[in-house]
Amino acid sequence: MLGFGRFDPLALAITLAAVIVAATVHEFAHAVVADRLGDPTPRNLGRLSLNPLVHLDLLGTLFFVVFGFGWARPVPVNPRNFTDPRRGMLQVALAGPLANVTLAFLVGALLKAPWLPSDPIAGAALSTLIWINVILALFNLIPIPPLDGSRILEALLVGRQALAYHRLQPYGTLLLLMLLYTGVVGRVMLPAARWLYHASTGGLPGL
Repeated sequence: MLGFGRFDPLALAITLAAVIVAATVHEFAHAVVADRLGDPTPRNLGRLSLNPLVHLDLLGTLFFVVFGFGWARPVPVNPRNFTDPRRGMLQVALAGPLANVTLAFLVGALLKAPWLPSDPIAGAALSTLIWINVILALFNLIPIPPLDGSRILEALLVGRQALAYHRLQPYGTLLLLMLLYTGVVGRVMLPAARWLYHASTGGLPGL
């Protein structure tokens, strides 16, 4: 559903809408947690909003639709505003992927609702929304900068390990692109994504 062998306007529209919803929820979750932990930066920059226009990056959104990976505009956070900067950054970083997984399970519950009309287009839209949220959550948990997983790992490391990892950060984007190009990310992530998709939908057939 993330790539298209032929042009399908309906599939493209459904996927694009799902990406917009998932990315918006992801970035909004980062902003909410940072705000609640005492950092006013996201609020001051207008990122404490569910308006997709303040979160989306046009090129990143198109990449997600066409290639199955992409990016939104990162929410700026100042860890010095947190009582415990390390723990605060850990919570902020986890918020995005957890919000996507939560949304996937909520939509999965809706998809299984007996009162939901049996409409193939609605079913495809909900299934795609679940899949996109699952993919976005797992992709962001990869511990390579600039993804959330790198912030999570950085918050957990101490001493020399943290210093060594920090030195690798400038090369994160290059490393990530190499792993995507060689298919390593797909081979590792897709089995977990399929498991999480089926867990959220109760094993209903779909993507």
